[in-house]
Amino acid sequence: MARILGIEIPNEKRIEASLPYMFGIGRPTAAKILEHAGIDPNIRTGQLSEEQLVRISQVIQAESIMVEGDLRRERQSQLKRLTSINCYRGIRHKRGLPVRGQRTRTNARTRKGKKKTVGVKK
Repeated sequence: MARILGIEIPNEKRIEASLPYMFGIGRPTAAKILEHAGIDPNIRTGQLSEEQLVRISQVIQAESIMVEGDLRRERQSQLKRLTSINCYRGIRHKRGLPVRGQRTRTNARTRKGKKKTVGVKK
């Protein structure tokens, strides 16, 4: 497996399909990175030279694209800020409810978890 910025990506796939294995890089960003680095997107990751891998990592750093740990930390701190100031979105995150205005009378099972039946006992 090839390593870019300490992250292993699969060797047998095209580099354009391998780069999105890094958290924070999707297909369009991967295409942009390869264009700036001057690398053919159809080449397999295992066929890249060490110099080409270095060029890809330099482009990622030059474009200031946040990946992996830095991006995860940034997102976590943003959620922590929302919950600490007790804004509506932060409260919804705390309670494990949908944040973006979806209905919760039915559905919302992904956020709310398994259904808990509430009823009257005889």
